[in-house]
Amino acid sequence: MNQRDSHPVFDRLGDFIDALDRAGELTRVTLPVSAKLELAAISDRVMKQPGGGRAVLFEHVLLDDGTRSRYPVAINLFGSMRRMAMALGAEDLDAIGGRITELMELKVPDGLVAKLALLPRLLEVAKFPPRVRGPGAPSQEIVTRGEDVDLRRLPILTCWPGDGGPYITLPMVISRDPVRGIRNVGMYRVQVLGPRTLAMHWQRHKVGAAHWRTMADRGETMPVCIAVGADPASIYAATAPLPPTVDEFLFAGFLRRSPVSLTRAVTCDLEVPAEAEFVIEGYIDPREPLVTEGPFGDHTGFYSEADLYPAVHLTAVTSRRDPVYATTIVGRPPMEDFYLGHATERIFLPLLRLTIPEIVDYHMPSEGIFHNLVFVSIDKQYPGHAQKVMNALWGQGLMSLAKLLVVVDKDVNVRDPHEAWWVALNHIDPERDARFTMGPIDVLDHASRAFTYGSKMGLDATRKMPEEGYTGHWPAVIVTDAATRAQVDARWSALGLDAAPGRAP
Repeated sequence: MNQRDSHPVFDRLGDFIDALDRAGELTRVTLPVSAKLELAAISDRVMKQPGGGRAVLFEHVLLDDGTRSRYPVAINLFGSMRRMAMALGAEDLDAIGGRITELMELKVPDGLVAKLALLPRLLEVAKFPPRVRGPGAPSQEIVTRGEDVDLRRLPILTCWPGDGGPYITLPMVISRDPVRGIRNVGMYRVQVLGPRTLAMHWQRHKVGAAHWRTMADRGETMPVCIAVGADPASIYAATAPLPPTVDEFLFAGFLRRSPVSLTRAVTCDLEVPAEAEFVIEGYIDPREPLVTEGPFGDHTGFYSEADLYPAVHLTAVTSRRDPVYATTIVGRPPMEDFYLGHATERIFLPLLRLTIPEIVDYHMPSEGIFHNLVFVSIDKQYPGHAQKVMNALWGQGLMSLAKLLVVVDKDVNVRDPHEAWWVALNHIDPERDARFTMGPIDVLDHASRAFTYGSKMGLDATRKMPEEGYTGHWPAVIVTDAATRAQVDARWSALGLDAAPGRAP
């Protein structure tokens, strides 16, 4: 662990777990808990506690054969606003978005003194690229190869009773573009099919899937590495919706303000996190038939059906001497993945504003499981402005999957869904203000009319202008006047009207 701007930067997962323990954010469970269903059921209850519950370290985990795992299991590490900020070494997530805004606004000033003042910010950018170290990395202290590999020794969870088997749920799947040589790190669920075989669930729009299709067309065997439990910033970066040309480890370096340390895998030509807890190495043979993956209890809160995906054959598993197995579960929200998604929402707001500058803020509430519902506030300037923003958002990367966009005025707090819905439902005439369009839909959407294709709706819940068909008087919001509010504030404690302990006000 090192220090950057008074906020700790965690080089390895163990340092982060220790920091959570010191901060009162971790519960250690010493009772025996089964990796099959029981651990997930306990974690589901924890994640649905107010604020996301605590992180949990299960120290006595039972494998499927009833024996005790050598490795403790950490879960819900990112499952609160505070822990998510701690993971990225920030006071709050909006501060990271502010750093991105500063970088986008960099302009070379006039004058020598002003140019010299710019150097520290430029030097910070230069420190971001990952650094590849030689042999002897902590993630390769223990190396198991070939027939000695047996994933049944790892405490890999079976999360839900209808799942097709155990799943690695917090992986960093590392691949390389065979044409441009650009590395990609993605987070895709991975099903365990046997001691040395996995099924890789990467949806068709994912970068790793594009690498596989290219190599399959060329008849080339594809190397794949799966890191489990790297530094927290790199784990988050694997979930971030970055362009295919941006290296996730570079982005993690920016988040951490410190380069990520990598090392070369022992059986394939890929770089992996030098500080990872586990690294699973293998390959995909494009000449082989696809294998059945699933069903899986997904982040929608429903099971996704079994389908065909490529098999990964393992060549090695490496680890630290005393590793921790990091995992998560997804299901009916809210879950840990909501906080990972919230980090993306906050961090990427400046990049969204770069192409749609009228956006003031946006929010994806947990009930919408990211793509089903997006509240957007805008600085409305002209008739049809809300429709312009809807169309622009549906053309932005993974925002193209958004099923319902609700656009409100800039004074609405979209991070409070109660306020956003209250304003929206008061501001709309359904026939006038609803807009429908067709487009891509998330592969996990079981309600779409066709696989990955269906309809979307946008609601213009802004104040309407005469050109938009509203000729009445738009009413003001009811609020107490400032003088009366100050008078009541001064007397409030004496009135004895505070809510009783344990009761909502």
